[in-house]
Amino acid sequence: MSYLENAKTYTGSDLETIFFRPMLSGPSAQELGVRVLYNMPVPTTIQLWDGKPDILQKYTQAGWSGGNTATKYQKTIRLNRVKAELGFSAADYFSLVYELIAARGDVNMDDLTGTELEQAETTLFRRSIAEGIRATMWVGDTTASTGYNTFDGFLKSIKSLAADDLVYTHRYSAESLADPAGTVAIFEQLWENADPRLQDLKGEGNLAFFVTSDIYHLYEKYLDGRGTESAYVDAINGRKELAYHGIPVVDVRLGSYLQRAAGLDKSFAVLTDRRNLVLAVNTSDFPGNEVRMWYNPDQMENRQRAVFMAGCDVLDELLVTYACKS
Repeated sequence: MSYLENAKTYTGSDLETIFFRPMLSGPSAQELGVRVLYNMPVPTTIQLWDGKPDILQKYTQAGWSGGNTATKYQKTIRLNRVKAELGFSAADYFSLVYELIAARGDVNMDDLTGTELEQAETTLFRRSIAEGIRATMWVGDTTASTGYNTFDGFLKSIKSLAADDLVYTHRYSAESLADPAGTVAIFEQLWENADPRLQDLKGEGNLAFFVTSDIYHLYEKYLDGRGTESAYVDAINGRKELAYHGIPVVDVRLGSYLQRAAGLDKSFAVLTDRRNLVLAVNTSDFPGNEVRMWYNPDQMENRQRAVFMAGCDVLDELLVTYACKS
């Protein structure tokens, strides 16, 4: 057998439980590094409550002195209809699926069941969609004629806010990065010019510097040159995670995508709260949402298609500081 012919369609609860929820919840969602909302009612609206800071009062007499009710703000995440399609020659597709199965130690290669083939096919397509969502949530631009244009990403939103002077923006030159210590200067600029509310959130453990790979690599070189035994060990073994003053430094891994994204900065750093960057995906509120995998005998090609809703946005511009190469 050199091709797979069994058609598979996921709709309704199967679309959620088998295909999308595994990549949008738990460890998979944490790897995205942002707040993920899955199958929230459409339109997806985030409620933001501004409580009364000076809630404590002197107890002088009975009665109500609570004043006005808490102020409610809300932000609506716009969702766009998205279609993902892939086509493989039958022989290549079977080889890809077979490789995924062969890598598992619990599979009897002499007795492959339909369930194992289905899981491998699903895993193959799910990986592609997950990476597509991750890339688009950063570099997406609906005005672009090609590329990642299904919904607007965080970078477009932040640049728009920066152009309106709603987000503090620090511009650094290529010369300033000739010394790896220049990365520390960038982090300091972002922190020192952050809104006090953003600085106060540091204790909750959700702040992060989201940086391009050049900044991440230079910061690694800065740490390598600190001249300590631990720095020497880390230079040899590498570091699983970086942080600056307790705030994680996250490599957004967008180098190849940014090269093809016109109008977006190719080198940048963003300081914000992870919960302030929201990705929303919906597979249940619109008819026609599905994942389908089938074999086309005329073209001898295995095809995969997914239809769903997706979008992302920055909730509060005051909780963002931005740096980019001038």
